[in-house]
Amino acid sequence: MKTVQQGFTLIELVTVIVILGILAAFALPRFAGLETQARVSAVNGIAGGVRAGAALAHAAQLAQGKSTGAAVTMEGNSVAMTFGYPTAAAAGIDKTLQSTAGFTAAGSRYYYISSAPTTATCRVTYTAPAAANNPPTITPSTGGC
Repeated sequence: MKTVQQGFTLIELVTVIVILGILAAFALPRFAGLETQARVSAVNGIAGGVRAGAALAHAAQLAQGKSTGAAVTMEGNSVAMTFGYPTAAAAGIDKTLQSTAGFTAAGSRYYYISSAPTTATCRVTYTAPAAANNPPTITPSTGGC
């Protein structure tokens, strides 16, 4: 009389669990480092947005023939300007950005990720120009992300 095997033996199950454990031990450290890379990418992304916003506001002011301190209107928002670029205030550079989701704007305009281990070194700093014919300074800092 023949017997039909039903299910797996205990040895087969233990072997599969051990193999999965070994694979997880190698794969887990690779996925753990993605959070830092995501923060660095987010900081670099908002830095690009700040650069683009400042350049667009400058171009709008030039196209409209306004003086370097006159406000411009972008997407229905009045953007405060100084020396031909947005000011480093909520009424200035903040108005050129569509969204700062995930970031907190503070001080004389820096944007940081509040979940970063060190917010002082995981942020973008916008500094308006101090004189005419000078561009603003946009500095991404990703050391503490």
